[in-house]
Amino acid sequence: MELIIDTADIEAIKKLDGILSIAGVTTNPSIITKSGKAPEQVIDELVAYLKPEQKLFVQVVARDFDGIMEETRAICALRPANTYAKIPVTREGLRAIKAAKAEGLNVLATSIYTPEQGFLAALSGADYLAPYCNRMCNYGDGVARVIDLIRMVETQGLSSKVIAASFHNVEQVHQLILAGVPAVTVPPAIAEAMMDHPGTDSAVDDFTADWQKAYGRNTLFS
Repeated sequence: MELIIDTADIEAIKKLDGILSIAGVTTNPSIITKSGKAPEQVIDELVAYLKPEQKLFVQVVARDFDGIMEETRAICALRPANTYAKIPVTREGLRAIKAAKAEGLNVLATSIYTPEQGFLAALSGADYLAPYCNRMCNYGDGVARVIDLIRMVETQGLSSKVIAASFHNVEQVHQLILAGVPAVTVPPAIAEAMMDHPGTDSAVDDFTADWQKAYGRNTLFS
């Protein structure tokens, strides 16, 4: 399974990448605008930092077919490999996904709210499918619908990988990992919540206190 970070904050990326096995970074127009930086700066920072084997996902802004295709080509040209254009599954987007894959471009189908939307993108060869788990909960059981998409892709023998997105809490991530989701993209706050637990800190404090009392030091060897 791939763990991908959903942010444009280069410092947060560096911090988490030093702790966890991060497969890549996703962004979208809202994330980039919230960074307070020019989009060119954000993208340059990500391209400069990420290792060749780590994936970079950048979303198109254009909404018409020709504009989406132009931006998709530009995004995929940012790096020699492991760079993907994120294309929303509107009608124009689905058309562009099909055309982009015919050109051999890397595509993540995004803004997926139903398993059927994701499945149609998979039929056109999208490399990744990004269902919005938490947002889908506004229309029913979002976690269950993401699992439906995973099963649909597997059952039909399609090559697309589901990369679940839009999480509100760790429990949603937990359920999808348990269900076999191929990838998740989570914001730094969710990644940190997955790591941290007060019980772990308490246990380590107890170990340290016992060791200090017995041996007068906080290291294994004197």
